[in-house]
Amino acid sequence: MENLEKLLYEGVEKNTPDFVKNDKVFDYTNKEKFTFGLTKDLVHKLDLWKWFEGYKKEALVSTAGIRGPQNILYPHDTRFPINTIGITLATLAKALVLKDKYPDKKLVKLAGCEVRYNSKNYLDLIARIQAALGIKTLVPSQRQTIPIWLASFLAFKLDLVGAEYITSSHGISVKNATKDLNNQGSQFLPNESLEFVNKIEEILEKAEKEGEYKIEFSASEDALIDEKAMERLNNGIDLYVEYLRSNVANDEILNKIKNFDKKIIIDAVGGAAYNTLSKILTELNISNTYDWLNTEEDPFFHSIGKDIKNGAFYDWSLDITVTAKDKDGKPYFPVINSLHYDKKLANYPIGTVCLVTDPDHDRLSVVQVEDSANKEAVIKAGVDIAELGNGRILCIFSANQAFLMIMDFWAKQLKETGEFDKHARFIVKTTASSKSWDEWAKNNDIKVINTPVGFKEIANTIKKIEFQLENGAENIIVEDIFKNKIELGNAESGGPRMIFGGEESGGMIIGSNDIIKSFNGRCALAMREKSATEAIIAASGLIASLDIPLWRHLVNVYDENKIKARFDVRDDISYYNESEPDIEKLKAAKLSGEALRTKNDLFYLAIAIALEEEKITLQNAKEILSETFPKLDFSNLLAVKFAGDGTYLDFDDKFIEIRPSGTDAKTKAYAGGSDKELLAVWSKTLGNYSGDLNETYIKYMDEDFVNSSKEKSLKLYDSYANNGIDTRKFKVPRYAF
Repeated sequence: MENLEKLLYEGVEKNTPDFVKNDKVFDYTNKEKFTFGLTKDLVHKLDLWKWFEGYKKEALVSTAGIRGPQNILYPHDTRFPINTIGITLATLAKALVLKDKYPDKKLVKLAGCEVRYNSKNYLDLIARIQAALGIKTLVPSQRQTIPIWLASFLAFKLDLVGAEYITSSHGISVKNATKDLNNQGSQFLPNESLEFVNKIEEILEKAEKEGEYKIEFSASEDALIDEKAMERLNNGIDLYVEYLRSNVANDEILNKIKNFDKKIIIDAVGGAAYNTLSKILTELNISNTYDWLNTEEDPFFHSIGKDIKNGAFYDWSLDITVTAKDKDGKPYFPVINSLHYDKKLANYPIGTVCLVTDPDHDRLSVVQVEDSANKEAVIKAGVDIAELGNGRILCIFSANQAFLMIMDFWAKQLKETGEFDKHARFIVKTTASSKSWDEWAKNNDIKVINTPVGFKEIANTIKKIEFQLENGAENIIVEDIFKNKIELGNAESGGPRMIFGGEESGGMIIGSNDIIKSFNGRCALAMREKSATEAIIAASGLIASLDIPLWRHLVNVYDENKIKARFDVRDDISYYNESEPDIEKLKAAKLSGEALRTKNDLFYLAIAIALEEEKITLQNAKEILSETFPKLDFSNLLAVKFAGDGTYLDFDDKFIEIRPSGTDAKTKAYAGGSDKELLAVWSKTLGNYSGDLNETYIKYMDEDFVNSSKEKSLKLYDSYANNGIDTRKFKVPRYAF
């Protein structure tokens, strides 16, 4: 065990009390059939009502699964949000909701996971609880890891009633979560989460009222836990390759990759991506183009993102865009530093590209080795750098930059083959993503639909379009989160096609030219979950097409499309130390941090709601903001808009979005425009604001109005999310596996 992981283990051991160590509550390692009695005494002993309160709060706002830290050594520890008891209750509740919805039907779900601590334990519990209730659960052969997008793809393709996937994406090592996927393969929207959360409450109430609630677990090798079906399906890889070949992995792109005379590096951080992606690249006959880093599965993620800070273990997460300051106050990339590319890429030539993915293999980051002689030009282009030594630098492309190049490449491929003009084209993006995407789309006669942050929001929009398409709508119209009505043509012409769906945090999908069909005939324009495999193939095709560095190509894309908003910045303001090993201190710090996060959020949100209700004018909003931030110029502010989970300030030369993290005590401040230094000032100033209300603010809005703005925003969000949704009830098919 490496020293850093040993330090983590020691911290967990030291801060776990004996009563937790000595009482597992029930033996989750027992592989035989058994019954667990959740008694009234246990509900109180384990403080499950307090756990439930926190779980419910996360379920209603979470952007990507109900995440939280866990006790990696004693996973039954209910002081943590994620634990074996909580997983048991949530799984049981979701299963009971399905049984109520589809009585007397043979139900089939899928369960999968990546490499995080205790994931395989949780997978086993989930499958066994479902099996005990008569729900068949498909699990990967030999219960291997699979990516989140493959679980999502199979839920749709096989017409399953849903899937469970265990991950916390690129979050710190001690975190985990379940991403709940519905029958479309989409992550649950808040109203779907509320159904099973209410069921958990019923279970706890019944345990208290009747003294005990019995929960059945099947044997771990029960016939309803089906590895054989997935084995026959090659864990879904063959079906996914078929999908890719009709999409981004066409012959033109595959030939470009196959004939590329340099190596492209794939860094499979955590190792889980390698298991599936390597097989896909082999089936596509392009595997020889790639070299790999970090292919072994490791829940500590090969020490990537790990550090010692103030003498204690610290985790920066796996987000390579995270910045910090050294002892001299100079900014640096701590996660990039921990990847050790100065050594690992030392023998690769200048121009080598490394494609970095995360443990559940849904996000992609792009970096490229460059000659340090071009350092100033790279920085001028807005691309971040890290020093590699020996006259080399690393160009670190944000997802905003990388995805702009990818969508431009894909559009040009479609135009070259004559496919582009056969359909109206659109992209779906989150509000926090780059304004350069909007400018690029406008220049290419492509419609843009903005959604709140979170890939489930992108999927929800796509499904709304598909619903109208299947119903033969004369004019397909979808309303975005800003209440813009986007017209996409009629169904008779074959309907529109998505050219790209993505978000600035590194997740994307490519829309398909052909309608995608499930085994039972359901139709889709694109898949429901971001996929780093799609991104890697598209990025590889782009790389293989270029004879110039990516940063120069990026500038060319800006120039060709007359893009002004060439720069983006993001500030993540964390109000506590996620790596604190003492859970009680961690929970107290998080609670305190959430209060600060909420105060910051409400300051901006109330302005947006007041404008929505016409309680104030835009001039009033400018007055409030100018008084609060006297060093900033609000004269060219065009609007302050509710963005679904945050507030969007639209100027004629930039945008600023302030949103509370949906999974943590953090504020995220985004800015995009034509002046990077100015954007950095704006994002830091607005993102770090305390949320205090001055006299000018109170003149227009009192504290009661401010405090009520969150509840009003949730109603606005519900109205947006439910407007135009597919109202057809899912029909459980007769499964052939």
